[in-house]
Amino acid sequence: MSFYLLEEQVTCPYCWERITLLIDPLESQMYTEDCFVCCRPILINAEIQGDTVQVNVTQEDLGF
Repeated sequence: MSFYLLEEQVTCPYCWERITLLIDPLESQMYTEDCFVCCRPILINAEIQGDTVQVNVTQEDLGF
């Protein structure tokens, strides 16, 4: 079994810079990761359905 991560480009909801996230394509997940540019906490929701990956981000304190 090989393991790989998908690169997904998103826009930080704080500083509006484009950043790259590494997403595990094996299962849906929700987690917090700091922006690489402004260091503020981003809530990430990655939905995996078959070969389709949908990534949504928001400010951590706003939630989904």
